[in-house]
Amino acid sequence: MSLIEVRSGIGLSRCYIGWMIEITENIAIDPSEISETFMQAGGPGGQNVNKVSTAVQLRFNLLTSPSLPEDVRDRARRLAGRRLNKQGEILIFARRFRTREQNRADALARLVALLREAAKRPIHRRPTRPGKAAKQRRVNAKTRRGRTKQLRGNYRGED
Repeated sequence: MSLIEVRSGIGLSRCYIGWMIEITENIAIDPSEISETFMQAGGPGGQNVNKVSTAVQLRFNLLTSPSLPEDVRDRARRLAGRRLNKQGEILIFARRFRTREQNRADALARLVALLREAAKRPIHRRPTRPGKAAKQRRVNAKTRRGRTKQLRGNYRGED
C-alpha cells in the first residue's frame, strides 16, 4: 500500500493506492473499480509531447460500483453532468501536467472530489413563518411611511 498526495483545485488530498481509496469515513472505493487509459496530450511540451503518452482518461463505473450507497450514486449522477456516459461511467480527462504521474493524481483527485461532494447530504429547508411581533412591526412601518407620504401631498399655501 502506498500513499500518494494529490494536489487539486480543492486543496491537498491523500489517497491510498493498493487497498481502498477513501472518499468519506464510511465510503471507500476499490482501486480495481477504476480503469485508466493513457494517451498523447496536446498543447505545449516541445518534441516530448508527440512521443510520450502523458494524458490520462480515468473511468469509474458509477452504476455497477458496489462501494457507493444508492443516494450517493444518484447525487453523483447529477453532479457528473457531461462526464457521465450512456454506460454509466464517469470519464475524467487529465492533461494539465507534463508528467503521467501528476496527471494520474489529478484525475484521481477530481474523481474523489466529485464523490465527496455527492456524499454530502443536502440540507432541506424547513419553511418558516414570521412571528406576530414581526408582522406588527411591518404594519407599523408601513403606516408611518404612509403618513409621511401623505404629508407631502397637496400644498395649499399662498401663491
